[in-house]
Amino acid sequence: MSRTARLASAQWTIFCVVAVSYLLSYFHRLAPAAISSDLTTAFAINGTTLGSLAAVYFYVHSLMQVPTGVLTDTLGPRTILSFGAGVTGVGCVVFATASDWEVAAIGRLAIGLGTSVAFIAFLKLNAAWFPERRFASIAGLTIMIGNFGAVFGASPLAWVVETLGWRAVFAWLGAVSAVLIALTWATVRNRPEDAGFALPPDFAPAIVGAQPHSGWVDGLKDVVRNRQTWPGFWINFGICGTFFCFSGLWAVPYLMDVYSYSRVVASNHVTLLLLGVALGALCVGRVSDRFGNRKKVMLAFGGAYLLTWVPLAIEVRLPMAATLALFFVMGFAIPSYTLTWSVAKEVNNPRFSGIATSVVNVGCFLGAGVMQPVIGWILDSATAAGGDVVSAYRTAMVVLFVVTALGFAAIAFLRETHARNQWKEPAGPPVRV
Repeated sequence: MSRTARLASAQWTIFCVVAVSYLLSYFHRLAPAAISSDLTTAFAINGTTLGSLAAVYFYVHSLMQVPTGVLTDTLGPRTILSFGAGVTGVGCVVFATASDWEVAAIGRLAIGLGTSVAFIAFLKLNAAWFPERRFASIAGLTIMIGNFGAVFGASPLAWVVETLGWRAVFAWLGAVSAVLIALTWATVRNRPEDAGFALPPDFAPAIVGAQPHSGWVDGLKDVVRNRQTWPGFWINFGICGTFFCFSGLWAVPYLMDVYSYSRVVASNHVTLLLLGVALGALCVGRVSDRFGNRKKVMLAFGGAYLLTWVPLAIEVRLPMAATLALFFVMGFAIPSYTLTWSVAKEVNNPRFSGIATSVVNVGCFLGAGVMQPVIGWILDSATAAGGDVVSAYRTAMVVLFVVTALGFAAIAFLRETHARNQWKEPAGPPVRV
């Protein structure tokens, strides 16, 4: 086998192994939507508490994004992915055996902690093992794979739960995480050089050749002070945050309460949405890399996503075929936010690509973590006052529309990088935040 063939084999072996970790992180991210009624019954909790239980995952992810970026740039993806799989496994077992919602929240916290390292480590490995010109396309493929994990957390999970129960499912996931520890440690290497490969000429040497244990404090300061980093954060807060909030918890109850769909039918809508996300992510990355443009692609897809909230916000009652189509189009348009990671890498020193992508990625989880309990509070407040739950959902959809609009507006402040790194070409003086 030639050196090129061996390099390609190593690239895709590592990609596939880490993809399993990322797939599981997406499954855990959105699973509460499919089992929301089971959790409400098992722990005798209301909508606000259910939102808080689901949001624990996002709180941990928000807090861990920057530390994960630092750890990825210092200890390396291999170590933190192995550790993360272990913590996830423990969290699954705690969640599966919880007798009350407080213990379940501890399990959910551990799951969030363990899975919080997967995405940034995945991006770091992609940056190290694949040419820079293919980064957005590979990132799109990454998101597509992650969303297949989310698909498993929608309709398939609803079907399995009907047979096995949600506790058995999470107990088995704990065992899967244990296997993943050994698999990750055995196969993943942080850089091509660590596996005995010479650095290919079309790779980004500032990423793969950097000394990983030095200068991360200065790197974090540079990323945070760079004004071009922050539009991506707010895009993720508004667009990705509403996506996670809705699909990860409230979409299924919304369809069940407003449209009187069964749990399986409602979960089918979320599955279609997530399939749309998977296909859209692949298209967004490829189109952006093909034409060397980030901003226009984000405006086109982000604008379409914003428009899909209009029927929900003004409570247009649609037939089932139309709601299925709407959810698919919504999903296909959502991945506009995925280009923020490419831009974050391209407007900052590529040596600290892990830190840069982690800072903007905080917006995704912070947005979801804030909005999930807020939506629960809106619903609880309306029903406690004797109000109509359908009207309460309309208010909730208006809130999600407004937050999405704020994320879309932030695209206007994004720097167009034309798919190449520009960190030596600052657009203005650093801003201290």
